[in-house]
Amino acid sequence: MKKRLRVAILFGGKSAEHEISLLSAKNIVEAIDRKKYEVVLIGIDKKGKWYFSDDPRLLQQGDRPKPIRFDRERNALALIPGNKAKQWLRLSTRRADKPVDVVFPVLHGTFGEDGTVQGLLKMADIPFVGAGVLGSAVGMDKDVMKRLLRDAGIPIARFLPARRLERIDFATAERELGLPLFVKPANCGSSVGIHKVSNGSQFAAAVEDAFRYDEKILLEEYIEGREIECSVLGNDEPIASVPGEIITRHEFYSYEAKYLDEKGAALEVPAELPAGLVEEIQRLAVKTFKTLCCEGMARVDFFLRGQSEIIVNEINTIPGFTKISMYPKMWEASGISYAELIDRLIQLALERFHKEKNLRTSV
Repeated sequence: MKKRLRVAILFGGKSAEHEISLLSAKNIVEAIDRKKYEVVLIGIDKKGKWYFSDDPRLLQQGDRPKPIRFDRERNALALIPGNKAKQWLRLSTRRADKPVDVVFPVLHGTFGEDGTVQGLLKMADIPFVGAGVLGSAVGMDKDVMKRLLRDAGIPIARFLPARRLERIDFATAERELGLPLFVKPANCGSSVGIHKVSNGSQFAAAVEDAFRYDEKILLEEYIEGREIECSVLGNDEPIASVPGEIITRHEFYSYEAKYLDEKGAALEVPAELPAGLVEEIQRLAVKTFKTLCCEGMARVDFFLRGQSEIIVNEINTIPGFTKISMYPKMWEASGISYAELIDRLIQLALERFHKEKNLRTSV
């Protein structure tokens, strides 16, 4: 019998999206093919401490994350870069745990989706699922992402970046972007810290809140239109899924609409679109993925203004991965099941790792 690959599901993290990560991890653990993969869990608490568990029951309450506790000192974990035999070390006993063959990060948001964990795993010489350091970093920073997309000729909304010490003028924002407009942290996901504003007092409060999550924020043009999403899968030759549509019952697709209000939004997969428009959305999704140097997986979010104007909103390099999340749902509608999607992502991670091992690191 072929040896099972040891897969570490990495979840939690120092992020406003910590709870969503737990739910994504729970669903992956439940769906992964246990005949092919041995699963271990590595949780990161909100203070950034790492913990090990080989007990899948840890995530049984992933849909109710508050009862989940990592704080067992005997399970506290350290990663030792470059040491294959002692890859992971239990801090309480100094005992080494078995090395893993691949890591599946399900860390949404900062300190997980922004290239930080990817750099750590790359330095440790461990294969991992998803985008590498560069793709993760530029995909997370909405300012840098939009500048790269603009330079590649990909249609985006008008935007203005601002840092904390810079003067942020409402009159200038209104003149450049029109009203209403959006204020959002440059590096955050799941609609955390995002506000739609129509006047100066709303603007001041939105700017203050956005700066709670990042040192750089984005002011962005409001696009009135349908919210369309498309999943991308692959390394050198990525493919796109059928698009889906978010039909929100809130003013916009906020954190509350996504996660707190069960009736906050309807998901239509596949989206009701003409064939020609579907092909163009898929083409732009793949172009966006390649432009931002992504690998493995990503979800590209669009606005459809009028009948045919497609505008790229953003990319998510570690999209929500619950069974009802748009990324796996769009692949399911495209003929790739949830379990098969997990398998493909792991194989893509190993494929990239072995290809990079052939590169010279000395002269």
